[in-house]
Amino acid sequence: MNSNQKLLATLPKVDVILSHLESSENFSTPRRLAKIVIRRTIERERETILAGGNVPSRSLEEWLELVKRNIRKKQDPNLKRIINGTGVVVHTNLGRSILSRQCTESLTRAGGFYSNLEFDLQSGKRGSRYSLVEELICDLTGAEAAIVVNNNAAAVLLALDTLAKDREVIVSRGQLVEIGGSFRIPDVMKKSGASLVEVGATNRTHLRDYENAITPETALLLRVHTSNFRIIGFTSDVSAEEMVELAGKKNLFTMEDLGSGCLVDLSRYGFPKEPTVQEIVKAGVDVVTFSGDKLLGGPQAGIIVGCSEVIQKIKENPLNRALRIDKFTLSSLESVLREYYDTENALAKIPTLAMLTIENRELKKRALRIQRRLKKTVQAGCDFKIVSTVSRVGGGALPEYSIPSWAVELVPEKMKLSSLEKRLRDLEIPVIGRIENEHFLLDIRTVGDHEVVDLVGQLEVFFKDGEKSD
Repeated sequence: MNSNQKLLATLPKVDVILSHLESSENFSTPRRLAKIVIRRTIERERETILAGGNVPSRSLEEWLELVKRNIRKKQDPNLKRIINGTGVVVHTNLGRSILSRQCTESLTRAGGFYSNLEFDLQSGKRGSRYSLVEELICDLTGAEAAIVVNNNAAAVLLALDTLAKDREVIVSRGQLVEIGGSFRIPDVMKKSGASLVEVGATNRTHLRDYENAITPETALLLRVHTSNFRIIGFTSDVSAEEMVELAGKKNLFTMEDLGSGCLVDLSRYGFPKEPTVQEIVKAGVDVVTFSGDKLLGGPQAGIIVGCSEVIQKIKENPLNRALRIDKFTLSSLESVLREYYDTENALAKIPTLAMLTIENRELKKRALRIQRRLKKTVQAGCDFKIVSTVSRVGGGALPEYSIPSWAVELVPEKMKLSSLEKRLRDLEIPVIGRIENEHFLLDIRTVGDHEVVDLVGQLEVFFKDGEKSD
């Protein structure tokens, strides 16, 4: 018998482990789940042995503890709450925008009770789910009509499928953007059935480029806001107003994909000027699409606004059924939109806007408060410094803009920063920071006041026995 066979022979049987677990006190795991975890735990050991890996010899008690740990991991939610110390406000990988308290309360109502999702309370007949938010969106954007689908890529797909299927869409080469997950505007257009016609150069496109490309097969002139990159230097672009005027002369539709989209002019708060949804609607563009979960600060959604005739066509497209939003998105979107009737109220109550516009001195106060608590309770293993840093908007918005911020730097005595970063991810509430120029930072812009106690608590647990070296 070779060494691998000897190790394989030491692996316990599933029924033996299960029997001991079920006979122990306070063991309440469903039998089906326990058996699945036991089998997978033993199978992982078997695979490691066969691959020539180093497997320790375990007693029955050690096997039981290993299985119990794996059961606890299995029972933990896969979608976890985390503490975001990256300083990226609209962090795509960490769930994008945080919803306000009002939004989360609306989700509880929508999920815990029956609702008038598609029921007209006045007539007692079937209603439209879009009526729940359409008037709100029109009030805030100045559009004649609106519809909401499940994300902005879906909004672009649906609009192009409705207005330009089997026909040509003209777009500037400088606006053929790639969004998250390697999805590119030309690919979305191809799926819609529209034919892409590129005009101009990467850095310069003129109105005559659009005009010269128009043929009897042209259906639509498209502008795509390049929110996730910038072309600077020798550049030229065609404004929404110019495009609308040309399209009117040629009897064509116009459309603008605003991407992240914003209902508040953030340039008043020191940010670079970005076109607002209201400005593009006012320019006369037939269809404008934008996201709900980026600068708007709401749930994932693709919002389509524009003239009533065009929006009605989009509503009637059978594809709309496959892309429609559910009651949870509608409920939370309605809640966040209502905050925008009062801009100052929106800035205070919508977490995304609040994080972007909070005064720098308030961030420093928060960082100092965290530092004081940690220095008081963590006696060994790590030092905590306050450093200036820069945050990012995230979500593909304002990519070139750095927001001055403050961070708590963790300076471990022995542990490597890569190990520190990994172990913080393994906490009960994972803490996600960033390593920058050989410094581990927790940017306080994205750590809310209500999270300070939890952040300090998690770090106290982490360092309570002193730092463990690698």
